[in-house]
Amino acid sequence: MRFLGICQYDGSNYSGFQSQKNASSIQDHLELALSSIGSLEERINYAGRTDAGVHATAQVFDFLSEDQRESTQWLKGLNSQLPNDISISSIQKVPDDFHSRFDAINRSYTYVIYKGKTQPIFLRDYIYWEKYEIDLEIMRAEAALLIGTHNFNSFRGSKCTAENPVRTLHSIEIEERENFIIISLCANAYLYNMVRIIIGTLLDISKGSGKNMKTILNARDRKIAGKTAQAQGLFFTGADYKKINLDLKDYAYNPLSFFIDPR
Repeated sequence: MRFLGICQYDGSNYSGFQSQKNASSIQDHLELALSSIGSLEERINYAGRTDAGVHATAQVFDFLSEDQRESTQWLKGLNSQLPNDISISSIQKVPDDFHSRFDAINRSYTYVIYKGKTQPIFLRDYIYWEKYEIDLEIMRAEAALLIGTHNFNSFRGSKCTAENPVRTLHSIEIEERENFIIISLCANAYLYNMVRIIIGTLLDISKGSGKNMKTILNARDRKIAGKTAQAQGLFFTGADYKKINLDLKDYAYNPLSFFIDPR
């Protein structure tokens, strides 16, 4: 039987989601927990590969096991074996041919910026602290130019191995709440570091760099875009599927809920 899980994690102490040699990863901890309480027939699949320091509110993964267990038994057993910075919020049965990565039609990320004269010490692992003034109207106008299907070669990291740089960005929303700026993106897929480079470029432009997003996009040259924003403010917030309905029940999937009242 195949099961789908949704997990949240604080990525501060991990090398990323994907298993790596000589480094601690979210995938390794999930697979160890699965193997500790039951049979795991193969490595887990997952919707999005997050880098070191990146967090998730709704990472989707699936695994194959012959154990006849109810979803609640899996949920309780797995959470009892996981470290306190990783938590599984739901488990559900899915068709045997389901694949978290290949069946995902959209993936979403949110980046959290804090603007203020002093750094919020207790949030330093979860936000990007911006010391300078940001023009949100410019940021929104420039972000809108990225929506659609484009060659995002200007926004791919040097380690990117994707053969095709064309991606479809469905939406990019920028919201201001109190001292927080929340940038939410939804796309069919992303290039390596694409979200963080987009954020870094938007910040540069909104602070008066003189660049513009249309020129950067058309140049298809990483050197033209802005710096890669730090990992700490980035959250993977989920994936969408046609085959199944995800078991999403509470507001904790919204990164805002960690900082301020989401209402």
